Amino acid sequence: MTGAFRGANGAARRNPGEVKVIQGLSPGYFPFVMATSIISTAAFLLGPSWLSRMLLVVASAGFVVLAVAQVIQLIGFRRGVAAAFGDPARVFAFFAIPAGTNVLGIRLAAAGHPLVTAILAAVAAAMWVILTYAVPASLLLCRSQDSAVGAVNGTWLLWVVATLSLSVAASTLVPVWPSQSSLLAPVAVGLWSVGLVLYLLLVSLILLHWLTVPTTAQALSPPYWILMGATAIAVLAGARILGLPATLPIVKAVAGFVEGFSFALWAFGTWWVPLLIVLGIWRYSRHHWPLAYEPALWSVVFPLGMYSVATLAYGRVANLAFMTPISRFMLWVAVAAWVAVAAAFFARLRRPT
Repeated sequence: MTGAFRGANGAARRNPGEVKVIQGLSPGYFPFVMATSIISTAAFLLGPSWLSRMLLVVASAGFVVLAVAQVIQLIGFRRGVAAAFGDPARVFAFFAIPAGTNVLGIRLAAAGHPLVTAILAAVAAAMWVILTYAVPASLLLCRSQDSAVGAVNGTWLLWVVATLSLSVAASTLVPVWPSQSSLLAPVAVGLWSVGLVLYLLLVSLILLHWLTVPTTAQALSPPYWILMGATAIAVLAGARILGLPATLPIVKAVAGFVEGFSFALWAFGTWWVPLLIVLGIWRYSRHHWPLAYEPALWSVVFPLGMYSVATLAYGRVANLAFMTPISRFMLWVAVAAWVAVAAAFFARLRRPT
């Protein structure tokens, strides 16, 4: 890593502080874009509109900054990026990049920019294809540890979120390009199916890890909230599939299964919330883990916002009126969490180093 730092074309000599930040940048910062974009989407659907617009600007700016920094890191510090690919504890965080790209794109479609959504979805799909085969291959063929299961953590579920975000993007584009619905609809259903299987496999690994390895406060990091966030985006993807024209053959084939399984996922995601709260209390209260800003906290905010949007979307297509008040409540829970994490971030910036 030190060699990579020194080889950054002299940039380190000009501004070593900024280069060091880029060198150490983790793709795990992209949950900020995911969280901000999905809360903006929830506010777009439920109001207030000013909050939705403000968060869209913030999410877009954050995406541009992080994307540029990530490209610079990939070009100037390839050795460090390559090292992350060999680390099972870190490599799945790369899936936050296509996930964040798609979640922002979905919000931009609601703002009337479907072409931008399509472009972002195409870029995200290209990244997803590379990662979805490169990451498992790197763990199978290039790992230095005896077992990758010992390093399993909540970031592994970003693989699921990225996959399902592509499903949502494909469904979102069907009304925009109805002539391509015979392609986009099967892609949406296929990716939804792949995401479900991945979720079941990865949750099984996580539970196996929890039950076989002693639990520590350090291990129970905020990304475990993606256990609930992944179910929420699966419900949203299912709701978007159910909202497609019923005349499409693929919708006819899977509508009943998608509707029933989506509700099961919503119930399971709801079940996760109290357990995750208990685990958080155990970490911060019982074991006195420092309650300070860390980028991973955005992985808590994103599931809350996604749960709000998914609950509203599924409640509407399934005609379940009780879900709308739940969605409104969870929107403001997500907003409160976003404000708290943002305040912690700015407090950290002001803290002298």
